[in-house]
Amino acid sequence: MTFRPCFVIPVYNHGATVGATVESLLVHEIPVYLVDDGSEAETATELDRLAATLLSTRLVRRDDNGGKGAAVMSGMAAAIADGCTHALQIDADGQHELRDVPRFLDASRTHPEALVCGVPEYDTSVPKGRLYGRYVTHVWVWIETLSFEIRDSMCGFRVYPLAPMSRLMREERLGTRMDFDIEVLVRLVWRGVRILNMPTRVIYPEHGVSHFRVFHDNLRISWTHTRLFFGMLRRLPALLPRRLGLRTE
Repeated sequence: MTFRPCFVIPVYNHGATVGATVESLLVHEIPVYLVDDGSEAETATELDRLAATLLSTRLVRRDDNGGKGAAVMSGMAAAIADGCTHALQIDADGQHELRDVPRFLDASRTHPEALVCGVPEYDTSVPKGRLYGRYVTHVWVWIETLSFEIRDSMCGFRVYPLAPMSRLMREERLGTRMDFDIEVLVRLVWRGVRILNMPTRVIYPEHGVSHFRVFHDNLRISWTHTRLFFGMLRRLPALLPRRLGLRTE
């Protein structure tokens, strides 16, 4: 099949960092879908500037702030309509190591059926509370998929194959905020999509803008794990033979 990748960048009040992120990606000469998730005027103006001056960028504008997941899905829907086959999701806040982009795109080109998933390598800038909380989520994801296939379920640096993602968005009501990254991986694994884990450096910039709300987002993620756990139980007749088969190969 023809490999037609793109970048999808959800943006919510990241006007100070999104420009540098986008300009660093232009060397790859593939489309950049910027999704304005109801940002304030300063960021909206910066996004208008980028879309007007950089030919490879397309601005998708949401009227209201729907959350990271909603923004990513809006960007993917636009990319699918334009004929893209794969989308590299990147955060707008400067956390991700953009020098790894060629490596991730090459892996996706070689394994177009797989979801190429970033496994973070942190420096000392990572908040310890966020780091420890991730491990709790990882354990739940291993239970929900009956496997260790997903090494990190919360890193937003990943390449999605858009064909299975399009079907998933049509057939399931997915989480629209910080729960999106977790839920979408589990549900794609349930559908037989292969996960290809790749290490990548992740930093937390000193003056970076984080929209993770400790109480509300952790509560939402806990509810997501509850739904996924019972979803796993319903799928046991199909999942368990598959996992047992993998172990005996």
